[in-house]
Amino acid sequence: MMPKLPELPKGVMPALVLLTTLALVPPLLIAKARSTQFREPRVHLIPDMDHQFKYRTQAENALFADGRAMRLPVEGTVARGELADDSHRERGKVNGQWATQFPMPVTQEVMQRGQERYNIYCAPCHGLDGLGRGSVALRAETLQEAKWIPPTSFHTDIVRDREVGNLYNTITNGIRNMPAYGSQVPVDDRWAIVAYVRALQRSQGASIDDVPADRRGALR
Repeated sequence: MMPKLPELPKGVMPALVLLTTLALVPPLLIAKARSTQFREPRVHLIPDMDHQFKYRTQAENALFADGRAMRLPVEGTVARGELADDSHRERGKVNGQWATQFPMPVTQEVMQRGQERYNIYCAPCHGLDGLGRGSVALRAETLQEAKWIPPTSFHTDIVRDREVGNLYNTITNGIRNMPAYGSQVPVDDRWAIVAYVRALQRSQGASIDDVPADRRGALR
C-alpha cells in the first residue's frame, strides 16, 4: 500500500495556477506585438535619436522672417564631391572620360603602399593574387551562403581592359555588392591600390618579353 501524500495547504494550488497563467502573459504579448502592425511606434525605451523633433518638407518655422523651415544653401556652399579641382586625381576622369594614365608617377614606394593597402582592404575578398578567392569568399562558400556573390577576379579580360580611372572609381564608390571605400581609403592610397592591381594583372599575364633580357635564360 502506497503512503498517502501530504495535503497541500489550502490556497496553494490556486496560487500556482494563477502564477503559471500570469507567466504566460509576457510571451503571448511579445508574440502578438511581433506579428501585429501598428500605426504608431512601439515602446522604445532607448530612442537613440530614432524619433526626434524635425521640420518636414515645406513646413513652417516661425524662427525665420519668411516663416519657411527650408533654407537656401549658405553662400559658397559646395556639394560633397564637387570641391575637387583636379578631376583626374579626385574622380579618375579626364575630359569626362575614364583616365587611362595615373595622375602621379608610379614609383616603388607607391607600389609598396598599394600592396599594403590592398592586403588590408581588398585581399580578404579578392585574394592576395586577385583571383577572387580570399578568406572571406572561401568562408562564404564553406557556409554555403545562398545570397553570396563571389568577388570578381582581376584577371578576366573585362577587368584588364578597364581604364585605371574606372578601377579608381570602383574603389571610391563601390560596384554592385562591393561597398564604397572612399570614406576609408584616402585618394592617394586608392591610386596606389590601382597601381598594385595592375601589377597583379601583369604578373598573371606576363610574357617572356616582359622579363629583362639578361634574366630570360633562367626562366627558359
